[in-house]
Amino acid sequence: MTGKNSFALTRTQDRVRPLKMSDQVAAQIRRMIARGDLVDGDWLPTEAELMEQFGVSRPTLREAFRLLEGDSLVVIRRGPPGGARVTVPGPDAAADLFGMVLTLSGTTVGDVWDARLTIEPPAVRRLAETATQDELRELDEELERVRAAANDARTFSRAGVRFHVKLVELSGNHTLTAVIGMLSEIVERELAKTVAEIGPESDEIRRANRRALRGYEKITELIHAGDGEAAERAWIEHMKSARRYVAKAHHQDRVIDLLY
Repeated sequence: MTGKNSFALTRTQDRVRPLKMSDQVAAQIRRMIARGDLVDGDWLPTEAELMEQFGVSRPTLREAFRLLEGDSLVVIRRGPPGGARVTVPGPDAAADLFGMVLTLSGTTVGDVWDARLTIEPPAVRRLAETATQDELRELDEELERVRAAANDARTFSRAGVRFHVKLVELSGNHTLTAVIGMLSEIVERELAKTVAEIGPESDEIRRANRRALRGYEKITELIHAGDGEAAERAWIEHMKSARRYVAKAHHQDRVIDLLY
């Protein structure tokens, strides 16, 4: 090693600093949540108990709480009795940050829709080819929730988006489920704007919802039949049809706007 490289390495090492105690405490609590030792809704022990457990001061512990609160992993209730409650973030929380990144980069509604079109059909095929009886039952229950919402445009929109997520979720890939959850949350918010602009009781919205429901019913039948190829092909056509509706009614070139 040359003297120059040795000096550079030494200077880099000099810049490495150990984590602050508040960071270490926050990291330990994150790991407890990730392992399932703490679950959504659990209350953390009292400040006094946590200070003793981690061997830290009250200001250090409260700084750790602020870090966890910033990660949407806890909610702090101030005042007596007070405390910190675990909140496992869902797609809506992730979509806030993800949506802001997409908005600031000029991402359009059509671009988000195309991303879903890339992810969902292969997942549908996999589900059709591997679904267990329990998974088929879950899918049927999700379809029934969509049917139950058929007469309310706003509720139907959310139920329909959830049906899309369920298809990917049941296919078994956790990473794709998280991604499609974020994308679908963004799509749902944009669809809510469309419903409000056109009017929830309009004939156009009613027709679109009826078409969507028929698509959900057809894909459910194909998944039950175990026909992966036909299911993938049908879901591509369903999503392309919906994409054409987006192009016509939703201004596909409009940049998504979640900064509100």
